[in-house]
Amino acid sequence: MRHSYELTFIVRSDPNEEVINNTVTLVQSWVEADSLGQVTKIDRWGKRKLAYEIDKQRDGYYVVMSADIDPKNLPELERNMHISPNVLRYLLIRPDLT
Repeated sequence: MRHSYELTFIVRSDPNEEVINNTVTLVQSWVEADSLGQVTKIDRWGKRKLAYEIDKQRDGYYVVMSADIDPKNLPELERNMHISPNVLRYLLIRPDLT
């Protein structure tokens, strides 16, 4: 049974737009892995100044992704987000519970 989630993440700011696009596509593939999830909306906020420096980065590219995800897929998704070198930070919430 799928639940609605909102995944907000910050991609390492890179002068190459292709790296950012590849990272967003990669995160989408993690969400949709094994047909356990479906991305419903991707909202790109763009490059923004960070409140504090993360991994020697002052700026980051913000992305908000809405998705219906099976809870069985969450540990693998969070593990992938955590070890990805291009994702500085992420936050996964269920908006219907907040």
